Order: sequence, then structure tokens, then C-alpha cells
Amino acid sequence: MATTVEINDANFDELVKNTDQLVMIDFWAEWCGPCKMLTPIVEELAGDYEGKALIGKVNVDENMMVSSTYGIRNIPTLLFFKNGEVVDKQVGYVPKSVLAQKLESNL
Repeated sequence: MATTVEINDANFDELVKNTDQLVMIDFWAEWCGPCKMLTPIVEELAGDYEGKALIGKVNVDENMMVSSTYGIRNIPTLLFFKNGEVVDKQVGYVPKSVLAQKLESNL
């Protein structure tokens, strides 16, 4: 079972900007209740989309550079990247089906 990839200020360009693979990033924090509710869904999607998309997480408290670059104000926020560009966005907790649909439509 695949797990999410820890994305941070140091590896962001390598994992997100310099790939042609679809990337979904969950911007989260330890203290965020809705983020904790979303974590098992994001982990499941990492398994479901293994080999098709990279599913990663950015801790906003530890990675201020990436978070501020993309204007993350509310969490959880999920950004979908293709060819290094944001192609879709979801703010707040949503069911797995919503995220799966966004992944499918951007593959």
C-alpha cells in the first residue's frame, strides 16, 4: 500500500515542479481537526492512485515558503498540480469521492 509523500520547502521543486505526473498536495497542520479527518482519505487515495499520481502532504507550520507561495490561508487545502502548475483546488474537508473525481478529471 502506497503512502503519502512528505513534501517540504526543500524537495518541492524536485517532486512537484519538475515532474509531468499529476500531484495532489494536502496542506495540513497537527492542530487542525478537519485535517485529521481528511488524513485517512488522503492515505487511501495514495494507494488507489499509486503509479498514476503522486499524493503528498505539506505541513504548513514547518514549510512556510511553499505555503505562502501558494497563498494557503485555510486548511485543509488540497492543490492539484500538473506540469508544475496548479490545475485544481479544494479547500476544506470533502468526501473521498470529490477528491477522486478531481484526480480523475486531471489525469
